[in-house]
Amino acid sequence: MDLHLTNKLALITGSTKGIGKAIAIEMAREGTDVVINGRKQAEVDAVVTEIKHNFPKTKPLGVAADLAKASDRENLFQKISKVDILVNNMGIFQPMAYDEIDDATWEKFFQINVLAGNALAKFYLPKMLKQDFGRIIFIASEEAIMPSGEMPQYSMTKSMNLSLAKSLSKLTVDTHVTVNTIMPGSTLTEGVQTMLNKMYQDSDLPKDKWEKDFMKNHRSRSQIQRLIRPEEIGRFTAFVASPDASSFSGEALRVDGGLVPTIF
Repeated sequence: MDLHLTNKLALITGSTKGIGKAIAIEMAREGTDVVINGRKQAEVDAVVTEIKHNFPKTKPLGVAADLAKASDRENLFQKISKVDILVNNMGIFQPMAYDEIDDATWEKFFQINVLAGNALAKFYLPKMLKQDFGRIIFIASEEAIMPSGEMPQYSMTKSMNLSLAKSLSKLTVDTHVTVNTIMPGSTLTEGVQTMLNKMYQDSDLPKDKWEKDFMKNHRSRSQIQRLIRPEEIGRFTAFVASPDASSFSGEALRVDGGLVPTIF
């Protein structure tokens, strides 16, 4: 299926690994010129090289920047003055007990998971409206609407992503610009693998049983009873970013394996 993304320019934040990298790869597969972002230059360069090798007809770019910092965002804006597609994927998570979360931690999660993406949207949205085409996508989580209680500081920020995307969509009425949120369920990223390692490293359970045990005991509502793979989120995001996905905006799109109950 041709998603008509050839020669579109897409900035995917936090795209040197995990879901962000998977999104970049799937969009490059569709002919998109992707902008890879991460904090470490070597990691950014490695992904740019990989994409250029695998998809030689595309023109991937790289910007090493910590987008939670205003100075780094300004550097990005100078290098990449406009984009057709913005995927606000950058974010952090960490299981934490509520009574152990101090104010500095709440503020850190708010800054990285919400304010950084808001700043990018504020910069690029007017340019999208001017050219009458654009896609802004926030990568949230099922935690936005069904917090597990395992990481309240993270869940709060993901709920904010939904609210912000809905507000921004109101600014795009009667245009060819859309703003949506994608809510993945638990996904087997490097960060989640690290979490599984910490959870099970002292157990007698074989490593090939960790995923199944985690889903059974911590994500029992999941209909697929496995962790979603990053490339699955990548393929869905590529569709939402495409010109073909023109009939919805302001939506919270679930890719959670049936984890969140549907209310009819």
